[in-house]
Amino acid sequence: MHVQDSHWSSASAVAPGGAMNAAAGGARGDAARNAPLRVDAQRNLEHVLRAAREVFGELGYGAPMEDVARRARVGVGTVYRRFPSKDVLVRRIAEEETARLTDQARTALGQEDEPWSALSRFLRTSVASGAGRLLPPQVLRVGVPDDADGGAGGAAAGDARVPQQRIQPGTGELRLVPEGAARAGASAGVAGSVVVDEGAAALLEVVGRLVERARTAGELRPDVSVSDVLLVIATAAPSLPDPAQQAAASARLLDILLEGLRSRPA
Repeated sequence: MHVQDSHWSSASAVAPGGAMNAAAGGARGDAARNAPLRVDAQRNLEHVLRAAREVFGELGYGAPMEDVARRARVGVGTVYRRFPSKDVLVRRIAEEETARLTDQARTALGQEDEPWSALSRFLRTSVASGAGRLLPPQVLRVGVPDDADGGAGGAAAGDARVPQQRIQPGTGELRLVPEGAARAGASAGVAGSVVVDEGAAALLEVVGRLVERARTAGELRPDVSVSDVLLVIATAAPSLPDPAQQAAASARLLDILLEGLRSRPA
């Protein structure tokens, strides 16, 4: 997984003193996204978005905008005219990939009656799409305990649904925490216990339902959490130069990981 927290912090975290700049960048990006485009401008936008997915998927969100421009075969100025900062482009890509995974999870949940079939279908579809390489890192922190949450007791092992995030004091860094821990933090007066990033919350909620169903049916190891499932998606789609080799490697790795997730008879 190439995504690094340092590459994401300015795009996803509300850093002290940086909220105004982030809001302004987001407003400009939203306005640009909604503005009508000429045919050539629309074509350039599609090229840039496709190139950004490829470059960030291969190199992580730390890859420079110049790499995106070269892959899209446009000038870097063209990229910046549509996305006034790299943060805006990173957020756009991460939002789209998170939404894609959420749709895939909902489809699996709605079309598969068997809990294990639903979970495995979601994993296979998501890994094949490559979206896991572009997940924002805060989504991959589900269930990670920290001192503010009271250690292991704050993020209970086995929590399936993690719909809230917390801004860690002094860091401006968003972390996902179990709903109960978030409520406890709010009642204790912990600053920053707020619901943010609706797209990530929607993904966690629906994947949590898949996990909960498979666990209740006894088909999923009881210690497997939402974070484990998302980590499978993030790591089972290696970026290899040969598409056939990549598909074969992903399928083989996912088969091994799925076997590791399944419960075993006592």
